[in-house]
Amino acid sequence: MSNEPSIFFSDVNERQGSFLRRTFVVGGATALGVAALTARLAQLQVVQAQEYSTLASENQFNFRLVPPPRGRVLDRNGVVIAGNRPSFRVLVVRDETKDLDQTLDLLGRLLPDTIDRRRAIIRDVNAAPRFSPVPVKTDLSWEEFARVNLYAPELPGVMADMNETRFYPFGGSFAHVIGYVAKVTDRDIKAIRDKGQEPPTILFNPGFRIGRSGVEKALDADLRGEAGGKRVEVDARGRVVAEDIGGSRPAINGKDVVLTLDADVQNRALEVFGDESGACVVMDVRNGDILCMTSSPSFDPNLFVGGVPSRIYRAWSDFERKPLLDKTINGVFPPGSTFKPATALALLAAGVDPADRVNCSGVFRTGQRCWGRHGSQDMHEAIKNSCDIYFYTMCNRAGVDGIRDTALKLGFEHVFDIGVDNQKKGLLPSTDWKRRTFPRDPTWHPGETTSVAIGQGAVTVNALQLATYTARLANGKKAILPRLIKSVGGVERPSGAAVPDLPFNPAHIEIVRQGMIAVANDRSGTAYRQSQLGLGDIQMAGKTGTAQSRDYGSGTRKSNVWAEKDHNLFIAFAPVDAPRYAVAVIIEHGGRGGGTAGAPRAREVMRTVLLKDPEMRERITRPPPPEATGPQIDEGDIGAAPEPAVAPPTPARRASSAPARDPNVPPGFTPYQATPR
Repeated sequence: MSNEPSIFFSDVNERQGSFLRRTFVVGGATALGVAALTARLAQLQVVQAQEYSTLASENQFNFRLVPPPRGRVLDRNGVVIAGNRPSFRVLVVRDETKDLDQTLDLLGRLLPDTIDRRRAIIRDVNAAPRFSPVPVKTDLSWEEFARVNLYAPELPGVMADMNETRFYPFGGSFAHVIGYVAKVTDRDIKAIRDKGQEPPTILFNPGFRIGRSGVEKALDADLRGEAGGKRVEVDARGRVVAEDIGGSRPAINGKDVVLTLDADVQNRALEVFGDESGACVVMDVRNGDILCMTSSPSFDPNLFVGGVPSRIYRAWSDFERKPLLDKTINGVFPPGSTFKPATALALLAAGVDPADRVNCSGVFRTGQRCWGRHGSQDMHEAIKNSCDIYFYTMCNRAGVDGIRDTALKLGFEHVFDIGVDNQKKGLLPSTDWKRRTFPRDPTWHPGETTSVAIGQGAVTVNALQLATYTARLANGKKAILPRLIKSVGGVERPSGAAVPDLPFNPAHIEIVRQGMIAVANDRSGTAYRQSQLGLGDIQMAGKTGTAQSRDYGSGTRKSNVWAEKDHNLFIAFAPVDAPRYAVAVIIEHGGRGGGTAGAPRAREVMRTVLLKDPEMRERITRPPPPEATGPQIDEGDIGAAPEPAVAPPTPARRASSAPARDPNVPPGFTPYQATPR
């Protein structure tokens, strides 16, 4: 008997029914599967065909952003003062390198200076998006560029190409007003997101630069342009194998910005400052255009484009004359005696008779001293001789609040809308300011007004305010506003002449102006020798100022320590008979006296301005009448007296062509030796 299991059917029909049931179940499942597969294929190939075709194309083609050429910055005559130039560079793509450290080791043999920046390079490479080329070094020489290309096959992920980089052809001449560009940082991205905005994709491009200060920062959105893109074909690993020209779009250049500055005047101002520290601002008194806005010493903004070496940046930061500080708007100083015309206007508004006389014995009853013994002085003589005793005696007839009100109307303690931010507005003290600042001694004492009247004490101003103040006095009618941005993208900005009238009696302004004319043209004026232009019959009016920078105590004001010397200031306008230009010069810790450092430099800058003006040149070269004699030219305190000029100054030179120099000393300067008076 067999032990094998067996199935017994009692009926043939029963066995057949079981087979049919199994066949039906398997067949039904198969049919359902085929139907589902057919439906899915139909969905993929018919319903979603376009969608998957697009995805497949996107896998095959990538759209890579192309940074736009940054807009240029031009001076009033079309001279490029911030532009772009071709530059060779070497880049690394992290995802195409087998070993980043090994690649950088090999690259360091070709470009030794990348070794010092290795950590920064690794940080930038790791932070970049996938398959994004990261610049390792820019501004390669031709030899370096050829060397990298020669060994490129042995350096996977390394490539060398040519792009455009920001370039400042005049180096330090425009460094503070133009500013510079630098790499985008995490703080920049965070600042945009904190405003509730989404950062543009181009900001994540490793080679992109944004404005960091000055005009570059203030008008960054206009200068930036719109990014373009290249449609490239990539392989399975994301590497570029071809470019789809038809699918690419060009980048749109940033807008050109035209400034009111004049490159020749700006360069000349930095030259005459030499190794002095300070600021110079020149304005057109008719429309407020700023022709010069120089801060000294300066720095080379080109170094910021690729990254300033830490040793150079530390040298700039530690240098006591602060080359990174824009002293035209961010540096505030006591104005000294340049403030006396404002005090004189306040006295006139308070009803003081300009013929009233004060005897100057050299010492005031409070113990304050005058720099000389001037004898009997009226207002005209007090301005001409810069007599402190006169203003000490008269100042409380106007009071500190009257002086403040007049100074406000002349442009002090204002932040002007010139397109550049970060201005310091300075301070004009008042009785209310005293109450708020010194609650333990809230009363304003008459003796405190004496310091304010001569531009000392708590009074502080910046160079732009001084120039605006001088321009308003020179204009005599309009409350002129400064203008720096002439046009953006071809669209003109409003003129500084579209302003209300000055709220002063024209006769009062003329009294003050006559005093300033005497300062520079009367032989006994405080700046006569240093103010002779040597340009035919064109004369300059001015006002000297020496501002105390420390408490002398019982000691002398003289010191050989730079930081302990007085500030030296000078304001001027010319021509005196039909004013066109105003200049303000501040020499930080210049010492000596109001006319010995500031006035000669203001004279040289004013000569350049006048010689650039066609109408002034025509007037200078016009033969004088037979009986006319020009003003006597005495030897000034800076070099020899200027010879009459009959030709315009030479065109602006590129600072980049100057010999190599210390990076924290202004480019192209010529030191002058000043003789104290």
